[in-house]
Amino acid sequence: MRLKNEELKNVSQWTHAGFQIPSYDREQIEINTKNNPTWIHFGTGNLFRAFPANIQHTILENRRADKGIIAVSGTNYHVISQLFQPHDNLTVLVTLKADGTIEKSVIGSIMESITLDSQNEIHWSRLKEIFSAPSLQLASLTITEKGYSLMNSKKEYYPDVREDFQNGPAAPLNYMSKITALLYKRFKQGEYPIAMVSMDNCSHNGTKLKESICTIAKMWVKNSLTEPEFDDYLNNTNKVSYPWTMIDKITPRTDENVRKLLKDAGLEDVNDIKTGRNSVAPFVNAEETGYLVIEDDFPNGRPNLEEGGVIFTDRETVDKVEKMKVCTCLNPLHTTLAIFGCLLDYTLIAKEMEDPHLKSLVERIGYQEGLPVVINPGIMNPKAFIDTVLNIRIPNPFINDTPQRIAEDTSQKMAIRFGETIKAYKKRTDLKASQLTYIPLVIAGWCRYLMGINDRGEEMNISPDPLLEELTPYVRDISLGDKGPFHKQLQPILSNPNIFGIDLYKAGLGEKIENYFQELVSDIGAVRETLSKYL
Repeated sequence: MRLKNEELKNVSQWTHAGFQIPSYDREQIEINTKNNPTWIHFGTGNLFRAFPANIQHTILENRRADKGIIAVSGTNYHVISQLFQPHDNLTVLVTLKADGTIEKSVIGSIMESITLDSQNEIHWSRLKEIFSAPSLQLASLTITEKGYSLMNSKKEYYPDVREDFQNGPAAPLNYMSKITALLYKRFKQGEYPIAMVSMDNCSHNGTKLKESICTIAKMWVKNSLTEPEFDDYLNNTNKVSYPWTMIDKITPRTDENVRKLLKDAGLEDVNDIKTGRNSVAPFVNAEETGYLVIEDDFPNGRPNLEEGGVIFTDRETVDKVEKMKVCTCLNPLHTTLAIFGCLLDYTLIAKEMEDPHLKSLVERIGYQEGLPVVINPGIMNPKAFIDTVLNIRIPNPFINDTPQRIAEDTSQKMAIRFGETIKAYKKRTDLKASQLTYIPLVIAGWCRYLMGINDRGEEMNISPDPLLEELTPYVRDISLGDKGPFHKQLQPILSNPNIFGIDLYKAGLGEKIENYFQELVSDIGAVRETLSKYL
């Protein structure tokens, strides 16, 4: 079996092998999509193929839509010519369920694939044609948070951005400049409305997208490269909107067990394909659970994505859902498992949930310390969300995610993961931050982690983090067995509001964290002993 339209005509072969395949008329849907496009998506990675593309696939299967998605690759152009187009824009989605079962589906909702290459006359002309279509309702993005950045860490514009500022929309180089140029084409064609929908996993993602686009447009106006009215168009909410969204779905790296399973089922297209410097598989594996919440702000109307499980609401509610997830109900629990998983030599997040101490720790952080201050968004129940995270999502043995990967950039996460909860306690009259037990224990665990020594007293690799060079010298000379006190070493870390969003000493937690740290470094095996003591 091959991933080709012609091959899908042999329905019995696919169903006998346990695959669900598209039952809708892809040929007609493709014609409809190309003639009157409604949805274009930038970013062709696993998250897009496993989630937004599957949402539209489900709606097409239910005969509730007659158009698909146009997919655009903005960084790896080879993925279009070597993966998407040779497979007729089909992909295989393997849904990994927590009960050990799987579902194999051929996703057929992508009807056209293009590169965001302003030097490719055919593709660039096609993109401008799509953005000129009055029917286009939304352009969505999954390009990671870094994709919206115009500056480096020194707050200097990237060279390609500076060049785009001077050259205008004709042949831009930067990702955001190219999207701005396509919006300029839409503006020139008739100031048609559109929703620019970031689906990236970052706070207030729509605002980040808008700021990047408008920064470029203002420079073009300033340099007399576009009309001043173009900037007005981008800031007119009746013309261009930038909804906030919250997306949540785990799509881990390609799993070799899944590859073998597909091959054994008779699928020939299972091997990674070299696309430039990267390799991409014709299939994606993902967890069953997924959430996509979108601010309902679409000036040109929108597809009926709610029929595929998308929740539409107002901006305030999206913000509450996002904070519920990243501050309380998921991300802090993941970070906790990452820190102690590294110290205790775990290599799989799911396996940690079989450890009674670690399981109890994340339960207490979520239910006991997080829930009392979480803001209920109304459209989701926070306790039910945590229930799903702890009982279904994280323990899923098929999700091949490691504590070492989750531990990356922890210094950039602490303020959101734990600082927001601590600040919420400080604002309450019936609660005191100083009463917290398990969040301070995690922070002490992170300081112990920065030593680069596991609980067996052996050196371990510390995951990449932009503040490692600044932070590790504070704890470098501490050895297991040292008695402390460790105020001198820890005070510069724990008092830093740039890390935690708050001075932890002023929150009444600094000394408690120092005491926990002293216990964690008291001897080989002290991490396990300390967890056992408090859990």
